[in-house]
Amino acid sequence: MLDALVGAVVILLVAVGILVIVGPANVLRGLRSIRRPQGLQALVEPSRPREVVQPGLNPKTQRVMVAAARLANWLRAHGHEEAARDIRNAAARMAANEPAGLYALQTTIRRIRVVNVTDSASQERVKALVAELRTAVQDRFEQLELLPFRRN
Repeated sequence: MLDALVGAVVILLVAVGILVIVGPANVLRGLRSIRRPQGLQALVEPSRPREVVQPGLNPKTQRVMVAAARLANWLRAHGHEEAARDIRNAAARMAANEPAGLYALQTTIRRIRVVNVTDSASQERVKALVAELRTAVQDRFEQLELLPFRRN
């Protein structure tokens, strides 16, 4: 029993030594190059739209961007292209001029109230997404010490 344990530890140490010699970057690059069969992956894991946030952004700014992306994706999927485009444009403005983008999002949130959804479950979902975005924008407004967020 002890010999088997010692043998396993020796094999583990040799493997770790080889990984150190080869270099972790090369090992990771090799692992990334291994691809799964596309047919099986599509069956097992349906693709989800990814929400891309720029690295290095303030966490509250990232929260605003993610909430805006979620709401824009939902609106677009349910046929409200104009409102989705306005949200995406306002979120894009945040990358260049964050206060201007926040004010644009605030204005767009006010206009979304007129979005008419027939299904009650969908209406609740859009209300939840709007509330999430409104809270995220309000938190970032307060953090940047901009003019107070108006709750109209």
